[in-house]
This record gives sequence, C-alpha cells and structure tokens, in this order.
Amino acid sequence: MPTFNDPMLMRQIIMDHYEHPRNRVKLNVPGVQSIHMDTSGCIDDIDVNLLLENGIIKALSFEGVACTISTASTSIMTELLMGKSKKEAIYVIEQYMKMIHAQPYDSSVLGEAMVFQNTYKQASRIKCATLAWQGLSSLLKEEK
Repeated sequence: MPTFNDPMLMRQIIMDHYEHPRNRVKLNVPGVQSIHMDTSGCIDDIDVNLLLENGIIKALSFEGVACTISTASTSIMTELLMGKSKKEAIYVIEQYMKMIHAQPYDSSVLGEAMVFQNTYKQASRIKCATLAWQGLSSLLKEEK
C-alpha cells in the first residue's frame, strides 16, 4: 500500500475516483437499502445503496451528482467496504471520521481513504468528504 505523504499522488487518486467513480450504479436487487444524502452548501445530492447478506456487505453503490471530494470519497468508500462485515465497516467508518476531524485514528484500515487525511484543514470540505460515510453509517446502524 502506498504511503499518503505525497500531495500529488493524493490528488491523482482523488481525481481518478472523481473522473472514474467506482460503484456508481443503481442497485436493482431485492433487499437493497438506500438513503438520500445532500448538502445545502454544495451540489452533493446522492443516494447510497447497501445490500447486506448475513451481516456482510454484498453490494455498495451510489448514484446522483456530487462535487469532486464527495464523489471521490464515496467511490473510495464503496471499494474499501465491499465484502466487509457490518462490524468491520462500522469500525472503518469510525476511524475515517476520526481522521477527518483530526483525532487519533487507526490508519491501517483506511486504504486509499487516507488521501483525505488533511481535509480537517479545509472545514468547508468536511461535509463533502463525509456525506456518504454518514449515510452508510446510518444504514448500518438501523440494520437489525
């Protein structure tokens, strides 16, 4: 796994996920849960779609329109959490939120999400970088 100390590498990863978002598709399968997320101060207006089977994330996608940071963050989130258990996913989301808010966190579980490690320095981008993560967290916590 690359180290995320190089601003140019971090920017390339963000732009790649923005220009070629992963898992940006509507899930048309039985049992999918969705949550609508948007922001008043940005163009972000997305639906996060989750399919859990036996406590494992079998499918995770999003659809809609979002800014660069929100799109990239959501794309990375879908790749990072696909196949994880509900418990593992909640832990990863918690670590991501801690990172975004400049609190101590476990970087070993964040993969490419580490490219957002300096987001706390741009308060206006925190909502963009966390929108889908908050939506997924809500879906996971309401899932029985």
